[in-house]
Amino acid sequence: MTRVLQVLSAARVWTLKDGTQHPTGFWAEEFVVPYTLFGEAGWEVTLATPAGAQPVVDKLSLGINGGVPPRTAKKLKAQLDRLAPVLNAPTELSAVDPDDFDVVFYSGGHGPMEDLAVDPVSGALLTKRLHAARPLALLCHAPAAALAARNTDGSWPFAGYTMTGLSNVEERLNPFAWKAKWLLEDRLKEAGADYTSGLPLKSKVVVDRNLYTGQNPGSSAALARRIITDVSRKE
Repeated sequence: MTRVLQVLSAARVWTLKDGTQHPTGFWAEEFVVPYTLFGEAGWEVTLATPAGAQPVVDKLSLGINGGVPPRTAKKLKAQLDRLAPVLNAPTELSAVDPDDFDVVFYSGGHGPMEDLAVDPVSGALLTKRLHAARPLALLCHAPAAALAARNTDGSWPFAGYTMTGLSNVEERLNPFAWKAKWLLEDRLKEAGADYTSGLPLKSKVVVDRNLYTGQNPGSSAALARRIITDVSRKE
């Protein structure tokens, strides 16, 4: 059976440059949609977080202020209720070996910018996975987690990879984002990624070698389906 490691941030706030803490967590669609599609494909999914902490959903991802229509929000809430046992008992990230999984998939939300972007355990896992040349996916804000990755010589393993993630234009649609300490697009470019993006809020998936990235929440289904297709072809 194909095995997936799906990683969520455990952050509950996003610290802005003025010191205020904005409530955050994982983005509902970015967890629910890939998790569901992997399950429908007959794949086994293991959910993991830093220190095995229980993740929380970003309330913005369940309301109109987050660009989520009421009907969609209702469906997402029902799916989150169904998946509560999974969310309530995640595996500790330090206890997993990425080599045990066919796919490693990081979901987004602002949470990764708070914890995973500076998490050495996650950074080491991502470095090992990238060098293993096996499928690794980062969705929306999740490429922030790649910033914690380092080669043994201190260089950034993702340098030179073509990738996407939430663009500056999309980030600034959130009023509070103007107070962010840094923006994902800027930081990825500064680190050495070949960053690319499509139209704001439109689905975009980028594949470079074994690295799969999705630009925004609307890319959740396309990213998961691309991975399912590619992995299934090799089986």
